[in-house]
Amino acid sequence: MKKNIAVVYGGDSSEYVVSVKSSKNVLNSINQELFKPWAVEMKGTDWKLVVDGEPVADIDKQNFSVRYKGQNIRFDFAYITIHGTPGEDGILQGYFDLLKIPYSTCGVQSSALTFNKYYCSNYLKNFGFSMAKSARLTKGEVLDVDALVEELGLPVFVKPNAGGSSFGITKVKRKEDLQKAVEKAWEESSDALVEEFVEGLEITSGLVKMGDKALVFPVTEVLPKNEFFDFEAKYTKGATEEITPARISDELTQKCQQLSSRIYDLCDCKGIVRVDYILRDGEFYFLEVNTTPGMTATSFIPQQIEAMGETLEEVLTQIIQYELK
Repeated sequence: MKKNIAVVYGGDSSEYVVSVKSSKNVLNSINQELFKPWAVEMKGTDWKLVVDGEPVADIDKQNFSVRYKGQNIRFDFAYITIHGTPGEDGILQGYFDLLKIPYSTCGVQSSALTFNKYYCSNYLKNFGFSMAKSARLTKGEVLDVDALVEELGLPVFVKPNAGGSSFGITKVKRKEDLQKAVEKAWEESSDALVEEFVEGLEITSGLVKMGDKALVFPVTEVLPKNEFFDFEAKYTKGATEEITPARISDELTQKCQQLSSRIYDLCDCKGIVRVDYILRDGEFYFLEVNTTPGMTATSFIPQQIEAMGETLEEVLTQIIQYELK
């Protein structure tokens, strides 16, 4: 009998709209000769089975099952495509751990660590990774603008400490704009990061490890037509040039892939992960770890898998089969 695979999407952050798109591509890429994929939407406490775009039944949260067309369906595996809370910060992972249901992403501790940019950066700094200087500001904190500018210079990036898809990010060039940018970031997260601007080429690197097997994907260079890789640049067709494999030397490519592999291990990652960098003067400056990276048809990971000569279906099959062992 085919295993029931729940493709879980939605969530409670601004990234909901991205999650919906990712879930559709994942759902279409699951091998239906081997598995039975189901769409499960989560928004707050409202969890629904979705068929042909319409909610048809409530999910039983006690055992992550659903009654549909007179049958009780128990899900054997969860492919999590929620970007942001509760699918990227460890909350949903804890729920599945309690029910002993295998899932596609990092575990509780790894998800919680990598979702908090400030904690993750400071953890990895201990292992010698290069990264921009930054300051963390808790919501409501009084800003000492002069001290921040003296420490970090201008321009700076202001971003939510927990969040993604470039929601709430501002590139600040003038000191008088800093307060407003921090307040914008606070709308997405209880903490804001003010980060030193490192000028260079944006590079992103995806990979997945399954026991002794590692698939380290070709790296991508990102050339946004906007001033930086904001939400519009990420999700508007033609707003960014994305080149895979990146037009950097083989030596730099290998260095990037080795850094990503080490970060994957140090953060105890699982499933497909994407690590972002700025490349400046031959040095990779770490930006962040994405543990539920975008999986839309035009997202980086599907591009990198295609450039590697594999299909998303093949890679998803390997991940699901490995986790179900």
